[in-house]
Amino acid sequence: MSMRIIFVFLLLAVSVSSSDAVAGKYNPLKSPGDLAPGFKDLPGVDGKKHSFADYRNAKVKVVLFTCNSCPYAVDYEDRLNDFYNKFCKQGEVALIAINSNRTPADSLEKMKQRAKEKGFRFDYLYDQSQQLARQYGALRTPEFYVLDAKNRIVYMGAFDDNTKVERVKHKYVEQAVQATLLGKQADVKQTPPIGCLIRFKRSRKR
Repeated sequence: MSMRIIFVFLLLAVSVSSSDAVAGKYNPLKSPGDLAPGFKDLPGVDGKKHSFADYRNAKVKVVLFTCNSCPYAVDYEDRLNDFYNKFCKQGEVALIAINSNRTPADSLEKMKQRAKEKGFRFDYLYDQSQQLARQYGALRTPEFYVLDAKNRIVYMGAFDDNTKVERVKHKYVEQAVQATLLGKQADVKQTPPIGCLIRFKRSRKR
């Protein structure tokens, strides 16, 4: 084997190892510091199309993958409303909920019903292609990504440290948002998301 071929193999090995290194501790694709994927024209429960550029004036964005049907996601609905009321009314923080599940209970019409029942004031968008969830490396509902003004991921993972609200001791997302607004780094940058697996459409192998 020539030295040129050996050199090509070494380059490939370094490339693969570097690619693996960019994945987070709990995410197959993204890690803190990575640029968050954008999106365009996702339908929302308000009957409008929403794009990432709509939130460009927010100093912090919180992107979460959630759904109607997962009991873990349901457990966090009231907490999301409380978070919106605490952080998002002034426009500095945007809360963007995205549903990538492909089940009858998670259709856009069912999303509209759920948003009305719970009084969601944040945007609840439908990722029918599931492409956005795949680009984020999102695996569960709910799963959270806190982004700074440059759309860099400053925190990713769970909303807090307990699905039972009365047992919560650490509010990871809130702490990351507060730190980012002050120009500081989050104390905790990634945690394992806890929830139901996103139901991705299976592609048939040929």
